[in-house]
Amino acid sequence: MNKNKLFPQINGILHGGDYNAEQWLDRPDILAKDIEMMKEAGMTSATLGVFSWSAYEPVEGEYHFDWLKDVMDNLYNAGIYTILATPSGGKPAWMAQKYPEIRRVDSYDVREHQGVRENHCMSSPVYREKVANIIRQLHAHVGNHPGLIMWHVSNELGGECYCRLCVKRFQNYLAEKFDHDINKLNKAWWTTFWSHSYNSFSQIEPPYKNGDFSIMGLNLEWKRFTTWNMNDYMKSEITLLRELTPEIPITTNFMQLYDGLDYRPMAKELDVISWDSYPRFHNDYESLADVMGQNTFDHAVMRSMKKDKPFMLMESAPGLVNWHPYNKLKRPGIHKLFSYNAIACGSDTVQYFQWRKGRGSFEQYHGAVVDHLGTNDTRIFKEVAALGAELDGLSEITGTLIRSKVALLFDWDNMWAIDDVKALGQESKKYPETCMSVYKELTKRGVDVDVIASDEPLDDYDVVVAPMLYMLRDGAAESLAAFVKRGGQLLSTYFTGYVDKDQLCILGGFPGNGLADVFGIISEEIDTLYPSDRNSVSFTDGSSCELRDYAEILRVGTADVLGTYDSDFYAGNAAVTVNSYGEGKAYYVAARIDYSKLGEIMEQMMVNAGIAIKDLPDGVQYHCRYADDGTAYGFYLNNTNEPQTISEVHGTDIQTKNIFDGKMELAPFGVSIIKENN
Repeated sequence: MNKNKLFPQINGILHGGDYNAEQWLDRPDILAKDIEMMKEAGMTSATLGVFSWSAYEPVEGEYHFDWLKDVMDNLYNAGIYTILATPSGGKPAWMAQKYPEIRRVDSYDVREHQGVRENHCMSSPVYREKVANIIRQLHAHVGNHPGLIMWHVSNELGGECYCRLCVKRFQNYLAEKFDHDINKLNKAWWTTFWSHSYNSFSQIEPPYKNGDFSIMGLNLEWKRFTTWNMNDYMKSEITLLRELTPEIPITTNFMQLYDGLDYRPMAKELDVISWDSYPRFHNDYESLADVMGQNTFDHAVMRSMKKDKPFMLMESAPGLVNWHPYNKLKRPGIHKLFSYNAIACGSDTVQYFQWRKGRGSFEQYHGAVVDHLGTNDTRIFKEVAALGAELDGLSEITGTLIRSKVALLFDWDNMWAIDDVKALGQESKKYPETCMSVYKELTKRGVDVDVIASDEPLDDYDVVVAPMLYMLRDGAAESLAAFVKRGGQLLSTYFTGYVDKDQLCILGGFPGNGLADVFGIISEEIDTLYPSDRNSVSFTDGSSCELRDYAEILRVGTADVLGTYDSDFYAGNAAVTVNSYGEGKAYYVAARIDYSKLGEIMEQMMVNAGIAIKDLPDGVQYHCRYADDGTAYGFYLNNTNEPQTISEVHGTDIQTKNIFDGKMELAPFGVSIIKENN
């Protein structure tokens, strides 16, 4: 039997969750019962200490770690391992009172009070010193514990700080970035507009809400700096942990497409990518298949940051959450489907927030394996236990990876730039939603997709899709051109190649930096449509589709026209084109057309590239993980409440041992893992 590749101590998929044992130290009966119930639920890990600083150090210099060691001992003796968090996400009140510089300053330049969490200044030397001290204390007491299998740095890092320390760091960051040449910065930020030129870096302030937020370059660099500063802070913890326990892997939990940080630079510092997934199940505006499709996109973003190893589903809710606009229960069967969706997309763990519901405070009603009832006979506990039993038998697939020949480009700073730009429709830009919708069309055809940055190598891909690539990083246009020239299939859309990395408009026509030659077109204008406006596109194959929100007016050069506008003053003008460039083809979709039609265009691209496509029923997902020896494990997930028939299934279900050579019936919300025939 294979071992879990992330955690060789564990057979099968790691099954665990956040355990807030410090909240129950006055109830040893509950702590003892927790161990028994964890074993019954098939839990193989527990994440401890996420917000335990005041339990470790209730008064400065007074330490209490015996309780932690006892909990870890009891878990380990029961065969349950510990993922141990550093407690830096929640500083104690005594520290905030004694050292006010560690409290963040908000975007109005007001010092924040003690409260909530993740509210420390990343730049503060005092805070970094206090964090280093508590980490050393943790290591001294439990750093060599045989149950410790991973360090978890802080928790859901995020937020900004506008204090004097951070402002000075920002000024130094800019000076380094612009070679200590203030005129270089002025030129990059176009500061002659509104007479905003600087004479020195010391004059630059962050984009305070009661200050200057009108310079696009300033706003973007503040976002980049915040990532840089948070990453620098995170590395201060990681460096110490690696010095103390070089053999223990390190992670921190990301949050979907959180817009406050660019996760990709931070991912480089981690051993394993982990993230927290909380979809809005059973809402009244989208189907379950759509919810799962978006969650699959999020998994792909995380998985693609380290394509050479599985990722971790660090947090999920076995039932409801407490902070959605409407906190609806997961219906029966959905927890298993959701968990297998993560595994299908490359996770080797299923973990929860939280093990047991707390009695009070902000998350007292957040879902947990064990409810306030405290028993093992609830629906949720039974579903978790049933899943745990199944996960224990999945050692065969641990360590396997998704290998994709298709990439979708998504950049955090492109998202920031589009969100900030004063153009288009302020409510209809929807860059992340556009990327997700394009991704869903690809996965509807049974194609796994890597979601990567525009400056990453494209050598491993045959098809690349770049929706709304408004900002061109250095070298991105040249990389895309080389990709198409060597035979790749590229698709881009409206609002591509308008600005450089500093948000200066590229002169000479859009898309810029040579991409006009790759696509064989130039975009002269872009029209923003009101929600009530109507237009459509007719294609040379006789089909047509509606468009909405945006329509570019193209000047066609060497490209062939595939579709033209049906109305308005640009009726008859090109809306969709394809251009032969070198050995490949470059498709340009100048309007926000129906995504189903866009899916048909991308399907043709995959046919051109020789990428296999699956005929899947609506609402069924397919993903494939590969072992080092080439063995393929196909995951079929039915995201509907009706049975579905899948065609062209050839292999053996690794759980039921059923053999298929043709059609397979998939139950409502059903999952099947097929070891595929070569």
